[in-house]
Amino acid sequence: MTTAILIRLGAAWATGAVIMIGLWLWARRIGNAAWVDVGWAGSFAIVIATWTVAFGTPRAAAPLAIAVVAWSARLAIHLATDRVIGHPEEGRYVELRRRWSRGGSADRAFFVFFQAQALLVGILASGFVIAWVAAPLPGWRGGLRWLALPLAALAIVGEAVADAQLRAWKRDPAHRGGVCDVGLWGWSRHPNYFFEWLIWVAYLTWSLAYPWGAIAALAPALMLATLFKVTGIPATEAQSLRSRGDAYRAYQRRVSAFVPWFPRKAEARP
Repeated sequence: MTTAILIRLGAAWATGAVIMIGLWLWARRIGNAAWVDVGWAGSFAIVIATWTVAFGTPRAAAPLAIAVVAWSARLAIHLATDRVIGHPEEGRYVELRRRWSRGGSADRAFFVFFQAQALLVGILASGFVIAWVAAPLPGWRGGLRWLALPLAALAIVGEAVADAQLRAWKRDPAHRGGVCDVGLWGWSRHPNYFFEWLIWVAYLTWSLAYPWGAIAALAPALMLATLFKVTGIPATEAQSLRSRGDAYRAYQRRVSAFVPWFPRKAEARP
């Protein structure tokens, strides 16, 4: 079983690497590195397609495959249409380009960055790979799959709602330079990231219905570390502080960073 898992994870990494090479060449040509986000999100749907062609998809894993493809495709389309196509390069990538240009070649640094995302695709595929190499366990363990499906649906819908609320808020010219705190954004500063993490928890829940399913715990743990320590919340909030200043600082004091929760009351002005 170990060999089968490693072969599939290797195929996921190789799929991501090829996608990221193509996107790096395109991003280099047009000067917009945000395509890396589209590629990362969409890679998982292509990984499922690759596995299906190369190894087949067990009937028991079909609902999981559908959930992964639905989440991956929706997120990739959203990122492409809402943040990349027809938009200038996002501020966090502008900052990286400026920083890396001082150190030598920004193109070379971005190539490494894109390939790091491909490696992350291969590692995160551990979150659902077990369903392609084993049969579900009997009894209550096998029943965890049916707990995972509504959890996955909640995550996909929650992320889609958060994205839609932010998109609608941005369309109003009166909000330019302000901070979105409507809907889910009034309960969490990053509801999209929270539901993004929740989908990996759903994949873990499904995987626990299988022998060796605990290996899937690596994916939500790594995703959480990435969101809190690497390219998620720190970079996004740093850019928000640069662009929105005190308004965003007040938002930080009032609203939960990650898990949706009741907002604190606004501070009274002296």
